[in-house]
Amino acid sequence: MAVSSRSVAVAVAGDTADADQVRLHQLGYKQELKRGLSVVSNSIISVLTGVTSTYNTGLRYGGPASMTLGWLVVASFNGCVALSMAEICSAYPTSGGLYYWSAKLAGKKWAPLASWVTGWFNIVGQWATTTSVDFSLAQLIQVIILLGTGGANGGGYLASKYVILAIYGFILLLHGLINSLPIHWLSWFGQLGVFWNVAGVFVLVILIPSVAKERASTKFMFTHFNTDNGVGIHSKPYILAVGLLMSQYSMIGYDTSAHMTEETKNADKSGPIGLISAVALSSIFGWIYLVALTSIVTDIPYLLSADNDAGGYAIAQALYSTFHSRYGSGIGGLVCLGVVAVAIFLCGVACITSNSRMGYAFSRDGAMPYSHVWYRVSKHEVPLNVVWLSVFVAFAMALTSLGSQVAFQAMVSIATLGLYISYALPIFFRVTTARKSFVPGPFHLGRYGVIIGWAAVLWVAFVTVLFSLPVAYPIAKDNLNYTPVAVGGVLLLSILAWVFHARFWFRGPIININVDT
Repeated sequence: MAVSSRSVAVAVAGDTADADQVRLHQLGYKQELKRGLSVVSNSIISVLTGVTSTYNTGLRYGGPASMTLGWLVVASFNGCVALSMAEICSAYPTSGGLYYWSAKLAGKKWAPLASWVTGWFNIVGQWATTTSVDFSLAQLIQVIILLGTGGANGGGYLASKYVILAIYGFILLLHGLINSLPIHWLSWFGQLGVFWNVAGVFVLVILIPSVAKERASTKFMFTHFNTDNGVGIHSKPYILAVGLLMSQYSMIGYDTSAHMTEETKNADKSGPIGLISAVALSSIFGWIYLVALTSIVTDIPYLLSADNDAGGYAIAQALYSTFHSRYGSGIGGLVCLGVVAVAIFLCGVACITSNSRMGYAFSRDGAMPYSHVWYRVSKHEVPLNVVWLSVFVAFAMALTSLGSQVAFQAMVSIATLGLYISYALPIFFRVTTARKSFVPGPFHLGRYGVIIGWAAVLWVAFVTVLFSLPVAYPIAKDNLNYTPVAVGGVLLLSILAWVFHARFWFRGPIININVDT
């Protein structure tokens, strides 16, 4: 891989902003959003969010060995996905990102359909990501309140599902308000998110093991395989496969850098670097954080039991017990959970930012219903209407939690697989239809681009099948894996909409400026 002189000519000398604007013009778009972001603003995934939110899944399906070693496997293949996306991002630095890439790489005949399907998988996956992130924050706040008021076994306050939904709605409201601010404020929140994740991981990985009076052995953390999951699955390969969901979910969202390229300086270099650094840094810091958490896991059945003080929230119970054992009070554990809660909040801010930029770009090309409404920019050069559309859709998705917690888990599935499918589609076109015609940007993988691209595509195909398998036996309505229903539903609806409606008018990305090509 390399960052070199531009392979796609930009006939401009001088100011970086001018070069970015000229390149965007060459891709067919006017500069309508303000460029005020740097690469650091979007260069890390919130591993404190992903690992903490899905730790129960990893602990139940395989336990320590599945998480600590499975993370390394997932990180390796995610690196292939990120590298391939970075190469394409360097060639096409637009807010449309993935669906624009598919249109350019699929060939003239298939461009509209490829763009349509990729776009809808991406935006639905992003909405689901916002839903899962902010709802996990609402659940964590509820657990902090529960433990802070005495715990489930000490008369603590256990919020109802309606109260949790109200907390979730308030969090979304705050995220909408923050994303309505001028771009320099979003840049500040982005940089704060990077700092908070790095500093938070650094503090927690030192603090947690040093406070613990009883720690798991190194052998336990890297070799103990938990088969006592209580869901009727006993095959170790099967358990390991399901357990990979924790690691895979923890590393989604690095397409944010691509969606922010029209607001980023030096976009054809900063975008790719943001993508790669997000996965690289998060893989390293996430694994260190994961090992630190696992070091205080000594009684797996108790931590997963709904009868413990945290109501079965394993990490919360482990941190609370660790500090209580050392100091006679679990307040220190609650402070640690507070650090994680802030990280999740900042992650939610970034999710709405990414949602709104994708929605803005998709509307600019006429792909969304009432596109003329969403494709509007405020006086601060912020796509205000689509910011609040993202908030509304995320809240509507969370209403499924009132009917079935199992059905709500489908949000995590859509978030994970919906985004990864949208990542894989343009990469697939890059290594097939555009294998010989692809013109790289400043960042490129050289002769290794096709090999790395195929590794990325095959990995996404593998995990798509993997996460569609049953997660409990015997299969019943209370444990049904809704992933194939949810992901298949997005595919079916997008195809039906294409066949009966969109194919008559949607032609892919629409040029909104006169360019000489």
